[in-house]
This record gives sequence, C-alpha cells and structure tokens, in this order.
Amino acid sequence: MGEMPGFQLGVIGALFLSVASSVSIVICNKALMSNLGFPFATTLTSWHLMVTFCTLHVAQRCSLFESKSIDMKTVILFGILNGVSIGFLNLSLGFNSIGFYQMTKLAIIPFTVLLETVFLKKQFSQNIKLSLFVLLAGVGIASVTDLQLNFVGTVLSVLAIITTCVGQILTNTIQKRLNVSSTQLLYQSAPFQAAILFVSGPLVDQFLTKRNVFAYKYSPIVLAFIILSCLISVSVNFSTFMVIGKTSPVTYQVLGHLKTCLVLAFGYTLLHDPFTMRNIIGILVAIFGMGLYSYFCVQENKKKQSVDLSLGSQLKDKDTTPLLAIQDKESHEAKKSAKDSLV
Repeated sequence: MGEMPGFQLGVIGALFLSVASSVSIVICNKALMSNLGFPFATTLTSWHLMVTFCTLHVAQRCSLFESKSIDMKTVILFGILNGVSIGFLNLSLGFNSIGFYQMTKLAIIPFTVLLETVFLKKQFSQNIKLSLFVLLAGVGIASVTDLQLNFVGTVLSVLAIITTCVGQILTNTIQKRLNVSSTQLLYQSAPFQAAILFVSGPLVDQFLTKRNVFAYKYSPIVLAFIILSCLISVSVNFSTFMVIGKTSPVTYQVLGHLKTCLVLAFGYTLLHDPFTMRNIIGILVAIFGMGLYSYFCVQENKKKQSVDLSLGSQLKDKDTTPLLAIQDKESHEAKKSAKDSLV
C-alpha cells in the first residue's frame, strides 16, 4: 500500500506529459504543414522515431536507464505492427473525408473494448461503458462533420482500427507480462518502427500529396519547425508507452480524445480556426464523459483495492490459524510423550 501514492503520482505525471506534449506537437505540425507547406506526415513520423531512438540510446549510454533484452521476434513484429498502423492511419486520412477519419478514430475505443473482452477476458462495467458512450458522442458532435464513404477508404480505415487497437493492447501486455518499462520497450522497438516508416513514408506521402519529399526545398524556418517537432516527439512517444503501460489502451484512447478537444480549443484561440456552437457543445459533452470515466475508474479501483485487502486478510487468517493449531497439537503431543517416558 505504501507504493500506491507513488504509483498514482506517476500515472498523473504520465497523463499530464502525454497531453502537454501531444497538444504541442499537433500545433507545431499544423503550423509546419498548413502554414509552411510541408505535407509529408508519414516521413516526418519516421524522423520522429529515429530521433526518439537516438535520444534513448544516449540516455542508456549515460546510464539513465538500463536496457533490458526482449525476444527479438516479439520486438520486430511489435515494431512493424506499430509502424504499419501509423501508415494505415495516414492513408485513411488521405482517402477519406475529415469526418470519416474522425469516425475511424472514434471506433478505436469500442473495438479495443471488444478485443479485450473477447481475447483477454477483461470486464467493463455498465458505468464505464456509459461514460465512454457519452465521451464518444461529445467528440463526435465536436469533430465529425461530413461522412463521405468510399470502398478503398473504408478498407483502409478498418485496417487502421485493427492494427492500432492490437498495437496498443500489445504495448500494455508486453510491459506487464515481460516486466519491462515503457522506456525499455520503446528503446527496443523504435528502430523497427522507424525503419518501416523510413522506407514506406516517402512512397505513402508521394502517393497522397503527389510531391517528393526529397525534392522539397527546405527553408531555415521549415528546418527549425522540423527539429522542434522531432524534439517534442521524444516526449510524445515516451509518454504514450508510459500511459498505456501504467493504465490501459482504453484509458489512452480516452486521453487521446481529450487532446482532440484541447487541439480544437487551441486552434480557435491561437490559430483562429472556425469554431461553432456545435464545437462548444461537443467539447463540453466530451469533457463531461471524461469526468464520468475518471470518476467510475477511481471508484472501481477503490472497490477492487478494498476487496483485495479483505481477501488478503482472510487468507492471512486462514494461513496462520491452522499453523498455530498444528504447533499447539505438536506441543501437546510432545508433553504427553515426555510424561509417558517419565512414567
């Protein structure tokens, strides 16, 4: 129990770092892509991961954390899966309308719940499901506009949902089952994620934008924003693995929708994006849903802790009572044997 306050503080810190860094990088990338005309999102992501790995390698060499060996096959498959999921998300955005892309991101939560329920036998209470429904409804109202469907875009969205959900569930499962930290897992898997995106990124970007990333004329201000984006990405990638490892994939997705609401609000405040009453209502509903989700999670955790303590106390009593009884019986038999031998 003495470790619980420290664990909760670590969770709060991870959540705050994830929100702050994600909102910062979205604003930075929006300025880079919209205002400065650098549209190569997948290639930029590969640079993010390479800088993240290099930063972690320096930290490991400076003994800031200890590298832990993980089965190479697991790491490679995990890294490739995460890299592919990013590629599918970017392709989904390229082939679909903004509204349908937002619906794709919304579908990740219920699909994650479904996968964890079916394959991991995880139970979600009705209160948690209700809060998630309110949250998704709010984000949908705030961010989903048009829903233009097409076959290729729908297939890409389904693949993006599946790979993203499986990747995030594996992030949580690997950390807990192999007893590795978020830093150790990210350090091992980042090179493979970076490699798959470094190879496929320029092709995906050229297919979506009809422009070549290597033919782009890099001005000093564009380079400055790219460097800033890469530096922020170290914090984004680190906090992502930390949040999923300390909480759950569903909680991370809930946090992701909080970021969406914050990005909408910051976009209106700092970048003067169009903002309507519908956006305001949707954000308020989403924040209410997040509050419900947080409240029900805290209540269920408290209930689980009290049950664990009660079971622990019962097991302790059950374990000690027979032992005392055996000792008393053995003592009684020893005394009786000594008395018999004296007679």
